[in-house]
Amino acid sequence: MQATSPSISEPCAPTPVDVLIIGAGINGAGLFRDLCEQGITAMLVDKGDYGSGTSAAPSRLIHGGIKYLETAELRLVAQSALERNLLLKNAPHQVHPLKTTIPIFSWFKGTTAALRTLFGSTSAPRSRGAVLVKIGLRLYDYFGAQNRVMPRHRMLSKKRALSILPNLTNRIVAAGVYYDAKVNYPERLVLELVQDGLGANPKARALNYTRVLGQTSGIVELQGDSGQRYRVQPKIVVNAAGPWIDKVNQSIGVQSTLIGGTKGSHVIIDHPELAQQLKDQMIYFEADDGRICLIFEYLGRLILGSSDIPHDDPDQVGCTEAELQYFLNSVRALLPGTQITQEQIVYAYSGIRPLPRSQAREPGLISRDHSAPRIDATPERPFSILSLVGGKWTTFRGFAEEVADTLLEELKHPRKCSTRQLSIGGGAGYPEPHERHDWIRALADNTGLTEVRIQQLLERYGTRAAAIAQQESTTNRKEKLESGTAYSPAELDWIARHEQVVHLDDLLIRRTALAVRGDLDIAGIEEISAIVAAALGWPESVRLDEVKKSIELLRTKHQVKL
Repeated sequence: MQATSPSISEPCAPTPVDVLIIGAGINGAGLFRDLCEQGITAMLVDKGDYGSGTSAAPSRLIHGGIKYLETAELRLVAQSALERNLLLKNAPHQVHPLKTTIPIFSWFKGTTAALRTLFGSTSAPRSRGAVLVKIGLRLYDYFGAQNRVMPRHRMLSKKRALSILPNLTNRIVAAGVYYDAKVNYPERLVLELVQDGLGANPKARALNYTRVLGQTSGIVELQGDSGQRYRVQPKIVVNAAGPWIDKVNQSIGVQSTLIGGTKGSHVIIDHPELAQQLKDQMIYFEADDGRICLIFEYLGRLILGSSDIPHDDPDQVGCTEAELQYFLNSVRALLPGTQITQEQIVYAYSGIRPLPRSQAREPGLISRDHSAPRIDATPERPFSILSLVGGKWTTFRGFAEEVADTLLEELKHPRKCSTRQLSIGGGAGYPEPHERHDWIRALADNTGLTEVRIQQLLERYGTRAAAIAQQESTTNRKEKLESGTAYSPAELDWIARHEQVVHLDDLLIRRTALAVRGDLDIAGIEEISAIVAAALGWPESVRLDEVKKSIELLRTKHQVKL
């Protein structure tokens, strides 16, 4: 489905909407879809691309929040585990089980400190022994029981753990194994939620690269990337701008101090041998200073992270040299037999977690739960504002449902359906494992493409692969670009035409995994830019400018070697 929006009234006539959502990250997109499914006239805007802020910088985990047991956020753990299980069912093309191993370095350490933290101490335990891990995993199984789709935990002896992961340090005494999940294309999942919302309600609107200029007497002024102006008259405004929440509130005349975020950075490493050893599994480990880190296989590469550093400027954020060296040193200590160097890093990214302002001494102790504080309407601003504070990738649907119910009550509009069992994007009609081969073979026969190619498209786009396969079969059967990347010209052309691509980096970074996997060079960027330019009607001057900007962005913000 095309993620375009019908035209909006020009400045002379304000457009009335029920709800204006500012911020198209995972929380804003999730709420947009939910409201659209209920028949609410919703409008979603973002100053950047869909999912280009904090939602573009996750660990790519869909997890039940095992670490939140330490801070006694039991409701959040229960909700996270449930939502993880639902996402495995509702977005099977995007979300996949991830076996997780916890190396354990002592038997009893951390138990007393954990009890202190549980009862309000502001210092986290610096070590987590086998007893503490066992208790935590048993609780995790309990909270994950609802809609269970994965096995329960088990404990491994040192000998057994080293036989499975021989590169692990010999310092371990045991290991715990449990299951969480990962999302392969997080920005695409955001886009699919937007597309689903537009499909559910033809009156809905979604605009990327559209910023808020201000409001006057209940009319919110917006401006698009190329200068177009809009005036919108909402009944309610939802501020889903993540770490930009306080700035957005200020832009519409409200002072707030809701956000006290922390920076999380990750690096992507090209290490085929280790990636093969960690195929479909993660090591969730304790670094020497007690901080929790992770490493797991991702699309043939490795993700290594993450940091948790107080930071208050989401427009100036990047992975520092100190963070990078910390990650490398931590994994070298964990896997002493593995050679891992800075030259193997192909991509780096950072984002600000939109956490509530807190006095906690340790960033890891700031609550990851969510809330939606309200700012009441005034005579000068006749709409209320709900700000979506906190939250995390895994719980976006539940958070959206809670906020949607509040809005529906205020609008006196009944809920038509629950999103609890609602498929997302290409997850609709996704074939069950025993049906998958027949689905792939039927589409291959229909299009003339190979079954291997159909399998690849299914893994990327779910059942929406059918539309791309049809285009590829009728326009250009080449399965790879001349530069060798595993995307076809027809596939990229389809994305550019149907997925609201505005800039070249939208496609390089968010609509595909080309950048994050380190699959780009200058020749590839030039080749892809020509495809996008032809699809969107760019003149040569625009194409060259987009190439220049993309190269600069990849080099400076993401440490891509071009």
